[in-house]
Amino acid sequence: MLAPEAGSTNSPEPADKTPLVGRNPGLFRKIAGMLSPRHPQASDAGPTYVEFGSFAEQSETRTLGTFAGVFSPVTLSMFSALIFLRIGYIVGNAGLFVTLLQFFIAYLILVFTVSSICAISTNGAVEGGGAYFMISRTLGPEFGGSIGTLFFLANIVSSALCISGCVEGLVENFGPSGYLVKGLIQDGHWWQFLYCVSLNTLNLLVCLIGASMFAKTTVFILAIVCTCLGITFFSFLYEGSLEVPVPDSNTLIQNSTFHAYGNYTGFHAYTLLHNFWPQYGKDYTANGELVTFASVFGVLFSGVTGIMAGANMSGELKNPGKSIPRGTLSAVGFTLIVYVTISLFTAFTCTADLMQNNYLFMAGVSVFPPSVAIGLLTATWSAALSNVIGGSRVLEALAKDNVFGPVLSFIPRGTWKGNPVAAVFVSWVLVQLVLFIGSLNIIAQLNSVLFLLSYLATNLACLGLELASAPNFRPSFKYFTWHTAFLGLIGTLIMMFVINPIYAACSILLCLLLVMFLHLFSPSKKAHWGSISQALIFHQVRKYLLLLDSRKDHVKFWRPQVLLLVNSPRSACPLIDFINDLKKGGLYVLGHVVKEDPNHLGPDPTLDMQLHWLNLIDHLKVKAFVELTVAPSVRDGLRHLARLSGMGAMKPNTVVLGFLDGECQQDFLQSSDSSYHSQDFGNDIFPLNSFSALEPLEYVQMMADVLKMNKNLCLCRNFSKLKKDTRRNWSKKYIDVWPINFLNPGEGDAFDTTSLFMMQLACIVNMVPLWSRLKLRVCICDEAKQTCFSMNSNGQSHVDKLHYLLRKLRIAATLYPVPGWNNVIESHGNHMETYLKSVNNLILQQTSDTVVTFIYLPPPPVDEGLAEAYYQKLDVISRNLPPTMFVHGVSTVTSTTL
Repeated sequence: MLAPEAGSTNSPEPADKTPLVGRNPGLFRKIAGMLSPRHPQASDAGPTYVEFGSFAEQSETRTLGTFAGVFSPVTLSMFSALIFLRIGYIVGNAGLFVTLLQFFIAYLILVFTVSSICAISTNGAVEGGGAYFMISRTLGPEFGGSIGTLFFLANIVSSALCISGCVEGLVENFGPSGYLVKGLIQDGHWWQFLYCVSLNTLNLLVCLIGASMFAKTTVFILAIVCTCLGITFFSFLYEGSLEVPVPDSNTLIQNSTFHAYGNYTGFHAYTLLHNFWPQYGKDYTANGELVTFASVFGVLFSGVTGIMAGANMSGELKNPGKSIPRGTLSAVGFTLIVYVTISLFTAFTCTADLMQNNYLFMAGVSVFPPSVAIGLLTATWSAALSNVIGGSRVLEALAKDNVFGPVLSFIPRGTWKGNPVAAVFVSWVLVQLVLFIGSLNIIAQLNSVLFLLSYLATNLACLGLELASAPNFRPSFKYFTWHTAFLGLIGTLIMMFVINPIYAACSILLCLLLVMFLHLFSPSKKAHWGSISQALIFHQVRKYLLLLDSRKDHVKFWRPQVLLLVNSPRSACPLIDFINDLKKGGLYVLGHVVKEDPNHLGPDPTLDMQLHWLNLIDHLKVKAFVELTVAPSVRDGLRHLARLSGMGAMKPNTVVLGFLDGECQQDFLQSSDSSYHSQDFGNDIFPLNSFSALEPLEYVQMMADVLKMNKNLCLCRNFSKLKKDTRRNWSKKYIDVWPINFLNPGEGDAFDTTSLFMMQLACIVNMVPLWSRLKLRVCICDEAKQTCFSMNSNGQSHVDKLHYLLRKLRIAATLYPVPGWNNVIESHGNHMETYLKSVNNLILQQTSDTVVTFIYLPPPPVDEGLAEAYYQKLDVISRNLPPTMFVHGVSTVTSTTL
């Protein structure tokens, strides 16, 4: 099992070596679409925006710029209901100092997260799917698919929440006890549900018209909201001292005349001093629950988590690499200025009683009260619209990536002029189902936690890329380091548990369950997107390999590091599997030599073979590396592999060769009764090679070369008889060790380096759970032979010495005296072939219950003229035996010390 004959390897079809597109068929089809006027929108991954070198193309589906596509939806999502409905709640309870501190902490986390979004979005072409696309292409399909699913659900729930908030604003302002106009609309559970359905259907119509209509809608709504904010700011400056009535919905204040109104003082320093420090009260919208720092921060942070609204529109942006960073950062800066300003104005002009008892106090202060209602309703409705259209884009990306297989296969087919109509309808239906719940306060915090989980994953992806030092991670956004990603990661994780620790733990657990599910069942798990885990593993392995110093090796921690030279993997499956059990967590390398002139013109024949060998390793479920080489002879190839395999201190210390027996080879990959059976490896991939090209002289020379390099040597024969998966093999009981140099027996054979190495290997095999049911048996000569049991100076017999040695080495083995050894020894002085046949017969008589036999391998002769005779002796000894391993050790591998 060494190497194929020259020209015996039938190479499969050459792999795709296209340097531009690699193995990304989507990118290939995009480039082909740009070159072919017949297919201007050919793509497998959504929108067809591509930047490649100095060329840039955009399809008709990409129509949005920075302001309409990113700034407007992000700003509106970050305003939502917080700007008009919860400023009084925050400042009135937390005070100005803590409010500004909380805004600083929240926006610091947001800026760190936005920097991660900007870094990923400027490191390559961003397609549809926003956060999902960026996370999946960085962390891999399983993690990206799970985060994308939760992010989609978060958008759906958030849309329903915003619709519900908009309807509540309608009822409170225009219902039977309306704050602005009483009795304009009806109130009641089903009336509110009707209003929710109407708003959701309006969102559906806007989304069906397309992204262009969405952009125009958000810009128009942003103009309305900013106008309402302007009126509010003017009112703070214009209005003098006045009393603002407490709404009827505040049941905590019953008929108290003193508390029926709250005071608006205008700009006064004493009002600011009174509002500077926290004075936590009760929340009249939550049955009088006490307000705390955590509850205030949860409300504040939940209201400003809309930073992904622009990234969700990545598939419709003309230039997402520029629009996402510019639009998101400018929106974050703009909203921060607005929030800080309105918090200062509120703290300067309103008493704590007014803010704590009337969250809609701005309507009572405004010179034009309807402006607050208009701003509140438009901001919440636009946030609902942004969430539903963003969620539909995430769903479209999940479907196109085949994350859930045929379940979502109808989504890509339901696209009209670049608008994912089917995804929009599915999102609309899911929002309707969530609206059936009625009161959504229970899941509002879970919604925020799910958004934070996607932010956490984005920071994790960016941190992994930076720590892995991937050369291709070169974002054009320069205001990013691993420190910002790490702080964003820690900040979002803390905020998840601050808002609600139970929901945070449940969302993380759900994410892990989805990762496991997608890893096991998702068709996209084999997608060639690249996974940051591989880059991080490479980075860590390289670091620890440099720390692994061969000068510090100690025999106590020795383990076999094996190079197995394989000629034909079709016939070597049992041996490959056995050596995998033998390695004991050490390095395992499968080596293969292609016998060919290295100077031959043409491509390297090993290039196309590497992938098939890796697939074979996966099929056999062994933990091994593959090393392939081209050499004019098998001997030269072995020397290449023995010297160069491994890296650093992880180098093979043991070389295993198959025996040159010339027997008919069994095809374990094609045999139907084989446990290694597979239809994926045809004879053209792994041909059954013969050994006629390798002579005994070269084979023995190879053995000598291994020993010259100070590596342990093992020769394996008859492993085609090893059937681990059948019970009949385990009706046998033993693993046999023969610590006797049959070519030159002596008293010290059982105690030399080779025998100790052989016992160590047998003990390692016996430690493997599958093999542990077998007994380890050390076979020794007949007690009647005095020379074999001579007493030493202390009167200690050979058997006693072996008992003592095995006990000191903690090897649980039984000493087994072999009957008939006297007759074999007597034939030693006669014809050598007769003696060797006697040895073979003696071993064979003891193997009826033996699974594997280890036999002492004497070193090959120095004189090459004796090489063939030496090989013939090994051949005679091992004929017709069960799976047999000849072993020769060159270094101490056992220790009796602690």
